[in-house]
Amino acid sequence: MDLVNLDKILEKEPKYRLKQAKSAVFKDLIEDWQEAKTLPQGLRKELQEHCPLRLEASIFGTPDGPSRALFSLRGGLKVESVLLRHKDGRNTVCVSSQVGCVLCCQFCATGQLGFKRNLDYPEITDQVLFFARLLKKEKQKITNVVFMGMGEPFLNYDNVLKTIEILNDKDGFNLGSRHFSISTVGIVEGIKKLAEENFQVNLAVSLHAPDDKLREKIMPINKKYPLEKILDAVNDYVKKTKRRVMFEYIMIKDVNDSDEQATKLAELLKNIPLSFVNLISYNPTGIFRPSLPERIKRFKEVLEEKGISVTQRYRFGQDIAAACGQLAGKR
Repeated sequence: MDLVNLDKILEKEPKYRLKQAKSAVFKDLIEDWQEAKTLPQGLRKELQEHCPLRLEASIFGTPDGPSRALFSLRGGLKVESVLLRHKDGRNTVCVSSQVGCVLCCQFCATGQLGFKRNLDYPEITDQVLFFARLLKKEKQKITNVVFMGMGEPFLNYDNVLKTIEILNDKDGFNLGSRHFSISTVGIVEGIKKLAEENFQVNLAVSLHAPDDKLREKIMPINKKYPLEKILDAVNDYVKKTKRRVMFEYIMIKDVNDSDEQATKLAELLKNIPLSFVNLISYNPTGIFRPSLPERIKRFKEVLEEKGISVTQRYRFGQDIAAACGQLAGKR
């Protein structure tokens, strides 16, 4: 949907028309401007012609499980997003911020595609609206939006923040800022900028290794942003925002899952206030294998024994190739 064109069309209208249009699109989740009965017929016709609401995507998955949507963009490019349905009634949309990714993390399928371009904020917003409309038919709503799909959000900072601003707007989608999460590999400039924002969004940092040597091997970006720089930025972020930070750690068999590595991770994070580790069972994409359940359990125990707060992510989306590290646009 062309949100830029929507603003242009409504520039010549009274200000309340923009509010009515936003309410129709983001609250009522209309799919055709003729449904916007608060707008005059002539304006509806103009909007229908120059700012159509149709969102096209191929969807894969099950009615009560995770669903993956594949969106076709201009230039023949494709991007994916995922709806995760939680047993407690929450519905999380995992959105992409780039087509492909420049970072080339060894465990991630998206990185194997190479980088094509950044998504603009309407393209990111469309991913959320698509699933919001889907859930409306089931009398459900989106409760959380996470920027953990294809791409590095902080390398497309302005479009990501603009998307959050649109979806947070009380006159529109009205999703509270604390229901957004941004995951980064540790782009220090992005962490610092987010600390200065007014939005109380959640920050997640992908570590996946307890030392620079291993992290550089599986995440080449560590050459530019070593652990010390990242943790310094996180410390400053916590001091300024007083918000918790999640450190994501994908568990990869015989790579980063030993007791010794758990001890090193605990030592690394022991002085980071308001933080916790989220252990993620790796979903295979090629050369690596997931850690065994008993190994993850022991790794978690070591961290807890060292005083580190730990959670473990339920495995979502492996059956539809939409789990962590699998968003690759293969279709």
